Amino acid sequence: MIRVENLSKHFGGLKAVNNTSISIAKGSITGLIGPNGAGKTTLFNTIAGLYQPTHGHVYLDGEEITGLKPHQLFHKGLLRTFQIAHEFSRLSVTENLMMVPAAQSGENLLNAWFRRSQVEQQEQAIHDKAIEVIGFLKLDHIAHELAGNLSGGQKKLLELGRTMMVDAKIVFLDEVGAGVNRSLLREIGDAIIKLNQDKGYTFCMIEHDMDFIGRMCDPVICMAEGAVLAEGTADEVKNNEEVIEAYLGRGLKNKVVPA
Repeated sequence: MIRVENLSKHFGGLKAVNNTSISIAKGSITGLIGPNGAGKTTLFNTIAGLYQPTHGHVYLDGEEITGLKPHQLFHKGLLRTFQIAHEFSRLSVTENLMMVPAAQSGENLLNAWFRRSQVEQQEQAIHDKAIEVIGFLKLDHIAHELAGNLSGGQKKLLELGRTMMVDAKIVFLDEVGAGVNRSLLREIGDAIIKLNQDKGYTFCMIEHDMDFIGRMCDPVICMAEGAVLAEGTADEVKNNEEVIEAYLGRGLKNKVVPA
């Protein structure tokens, strides 16, 4: 689904991503781990079009997408979430979901004036889709709550729901477990697995919690100093001596990788 070839992103003399190559298989849930400063989020941001690469290539389903902007990648089915959720805080959960689909008829003033029936039909279809997503994520009890009032975990579920409002090919999840209690994290994990198994979503996630990574991901890729250090199953990676050394020997064998 995603092929990254010799990708680099430099900030002056800092090589945040350094000649890195990875592949993300279609239908997989791939984990991306590594100590702080390893280049994980910069790699995400470069693939997802927030940063222009210094050099290298990115391919989505065989098509080169190197340097495309986030809105262009959105239309190609590449979406990402953020460690800090980016919700519309003064809109309800349902309204947040309804904002996602592009090119809505009601955005055109002439349509709003002269094609009201068409606009209303599309809005109803989008609303119905939003209600379906809310049901899937078991958020019915907060469907009309302002998004700004949600807990951190509920906001992460809402971000996941936003990816369901369009035909996503691959979703990049940035620390979906950050600040989320264990019970809600299990629900988020269940939703990701269901999307992967039932709807064919491909995921790649940055995460520090190795229990969560072990449950969710195969393969797991470890980065250090802007490059890939190791790749394999969660057990293979967390027991890799180079990986343990990259974490200063402090804890890949613990339940949670140090941040």
